[in-house]
Amino acid sequence: MSLTAIILAAGKSTRMKAKKPKALHEICGLPMLEYVLRACYGVSCERILMVVGHGKDEIIAHFGADKRIHWIEQTEQLGTGHAARMCESELKKHTGDVFILAGDGPLIRSEVLQTLRTAHKESHAAASMATAVLEDPTGYGRIVRDADGEFVEIIEQLEATPQQRAIKEVFPSYYCVRTDDLLLALSKLKNDNKKGEYYLTDIYGHLRQAGRKVLAVQAVSEDDVVGVNNLQQLAEVDSILQSRIQKHLRESGVTIISGFNCYIESDVAIGRDTVIHPFSFIGRGTAIGPECLIGPFAMVPRDSIVPEGTTMVRNVLEG
Repeated sequence: MSLTAIILAAGKSTRMKAKKPKALHEICGLPMLEYVLRACYGVSCERILMVVGHGKDEIIAHFGADKRIHWIEQTEQLGTGHAARMCESELKKHTGDVFILAGDGPLIRSEVLQTLRTAHKESHAAASMATAVLEDPTGYGRIVRDADGEFVEIIEQLEATPQQRAIKEVFPSYYCVRTDDLLLALSKLKNDNKKGEYYLTDIYGHLRQAGRKVLAVQAVSEDDVVGVNNLQQLAEVDSILQSRIQKHLRESGVTIISGFNCYIESDVAIGRDTVIHPFSFIGRGTAIGPECLIGPFAMVPRDSIVPEGTTMVRNVLEG
């Protein structure tokens, strides 16, 4: 069966205090939405239903060449459930499972999505979710389980009692749902809550009440949970991804001296035994050969090619 993903990227992002749509803000050289798409493609999603609203023209202009993306416009901001409802006509053409993900969660990894879908398939669940346990769960929907540890419901922060707010297991918006069950649950959503919005998280409660199996899998690390709602969180996520980039390069044989003082964008290839000295910048799409010395104080522009054995100090190439 085919696999589709719905990505919710229609928010106004007022807390960003910026004209640029949230989805296009860069993290380590790439728009944050790019990371969500790559995670989906990493688990063989064949089709993306991209829900856009604020800044849609800019987002479509950037990603429009990707023919796997089908664009869905949400003209009114009535909640995440309403955003997913905008996809109903496309979903009726689909059989199989559907991921639903937030467009402002660039720390998502395809490995987590694969874990989620494998558990979903093996348990024959109608709907599954990946959860995380956080030391500070403020702002996230809490996972309520029964005495046997089975999922009962998700309670949004605004709706939660003090006892429920003490729960540390949260839902970071990683959904995996069978298409027919998703359509059933979307039809039952109501907006009788404090915000007057249609909560997508309510689909799990509706399916459970209908006798369908719902699975909650603790599969998301605390680092993966951070979303981007403001520029401070953008910087925090950038720092996490920068650490991942440098860790991967070190594991492949690259020496990075004082990584805190270097910045390496995404999609950079660096050969073994190359040394990156402090205060160096390496731009997206660059290929650096083995046994090079980069820096200190080097600036390697995006899409550069640096041959094997090159020394680059203060932007001066020495053969």
